[in-house]
Amino acid sequence: MSNAFELLRHVTTATITTMLLKKGIRHCWIKGAMPLVPGGQRLVGKAFTLRFVPVREDLATPESWGKPISTRAAIEAMPEGCIAVADAMGVTTAGIFGDILVMRMARRKVTALVTDGVIRDKAGCLKADMPIYCQGTAAPASVNGLTFVGWNEPIACGGVAIFPDDVIVVDDDGAVVIPQALVDFVATEGCEHERYETWVVSEVERGVALPGLYPPNDEAKARYAAWKKQQGL
Repeated sequence: MSNAFELLRHVTTATITTMLLKKGIRHCWIKGAMPLVPGGQRLVGKAFTLRFVPVREDLATPESWGKPISTRAAIEAMPEGCIAVADAMGVTTAGIFGDILVMRMARRKVTALVTDGVIRDKAGCLKADMPIYCQGTAAPASVNGLTFVGWNEPIACGGVAIFPDDVIVVDDDGAVVIPQALVDFVATEGCEHERYETWVVSEVERGVALPGLYPPNDEAKARYAAWKKQQGL
């Protein structure tokens, strides 16, 4: 898996969606989960899932933050290197995490936070220096609009089904999920796809027309094979 992760760090989320499309998977891009701060590096990690449901006023209270089932307890269960993926049901009026929680996640070496919701305490969250992918910010706490119910179970986030230990890749185009069984395929085929597109760009730059080049016909495939041989690939 570590080798696949290294390969995936060189594959864009756009390419990953295309590789998954070859396997019939169209729902893999997490809607709403965009970088809070664009321009970061591409990151890869196993999904650690968190699940919220609609607010239940008798359960979603400030007192609930100290209970065994709480966002605080979930953070303490997060393994190093994971990407926390929180199903916030697309709610944008209550921040699921604030600066202190994000700082604790960063201290536990969580790779990133991905959610279809929002965060709060933006200035403090940015100081934690942990990449966050979300819909933005809101001042109210999570209990104003959501009830936290558990972690490390299947969730729906941004219209995508995510299971614990699925692989998440994030970059400036957002966040995508790769089913465990397809990780090696996506990593290997994705790298080859990126290599071919690098060659295509060089061809376009010298004036070659796209028909027959992208996607390639037999003549383009032959020229690409010759280019790879020349490059020692």
